[in-house]
Amino acid sequence: MSNKPGGAAARREAKETPPLIDYRNVTVVKNDRTILDNITLSIALGENAAIIGPNGSGKTSLIKTITREYYPLNTNPEPHQSIFGNERWNIFDLRKLIGVVTNELANDCVRSRLPVWEAIVSSFFGSIGLHHQGRVSPALKKKTQQLMKLLEISHLSERYLGEVSNGELRRVIIARALVHEPKALLLDEPTSSLDFRATGELREILRKVARAGTSIIMVTHNLPDLVPEINRVILLKEGRIFKDGMKFEVLTSENLSSLYGLSLEVVRRDGYYYVW
Repeated sequence: MSNKPGGAAARREAKETPPLIDYRNVTVVKNDRTILDNITLSIALGENAAIIGPNGSGKTSLIKTITREYYPLNTNPEPHQSIFGNERWNIFDLRKLIGVVTNELANDCVRSRLPVWEAIVSSFFGSIGLHHQGRVSPALKKKTQQLMKLLEISHLSERYLGEVSNGELRRVIIARALVHEPKALLLDEPTSSLDFRATGELREILRKVARAGTSIIMVTHNLPDLVPEINRVILLKEGRIFKDGMKFEVLTSENLSSLYGLSLEVVRRDGYYYVW
């Protein structure tokens, strides 16, 4: 009898695959202030999750523990922090497995005054711009062209970054993050500063990325950013996990009102969530 997707073999493989992150008792202190407080959290590889919470709740700090910018405090009980099953990483090896999209990176790229294609292909070398990397191989050129086509920015190839819109720039940063074919994509407030049209276009791009099999972990304040492919939501409050579960269970008026300390109403329409 052959094994079909979703059968015993598939379940066994999922069980044996290390999670994207596996945290237990993770506490992070910065400038004598606890910014993450005893976090225990596991996100499976292939899972798409959103992290939501008020300003200062620890959302970006949690992302920075994944990128190894922040490390947990050695406390009792001893913390456990593994990524793809490993507790120790060479940061350059980890960057090949995790793509990162932040507004800070977008600003750095704009200041570099590069054409779009160079900004994307240079990510393969871990830089912004080719500098002294030498000749770009045909394989890398092809990969760059494929990514620009996927993200619908091929027409911008020779355009300088300072000449593109905010929405187009965000796609360039996502393309940079995908150069290494990472297993996961981390996005910090991906639609901030975008207009309505650019926001809608970016959400459709993220749906493409998720359907292609790349895990998405997103920090956002905007519920409509949670494209239908994101099925898990983690609510943070004062550095602690407030709620964690399936999107339809967590995104309720009661939970969001309690999280933000004001009366909010959550509605669902066509697979998207809205709040007022």
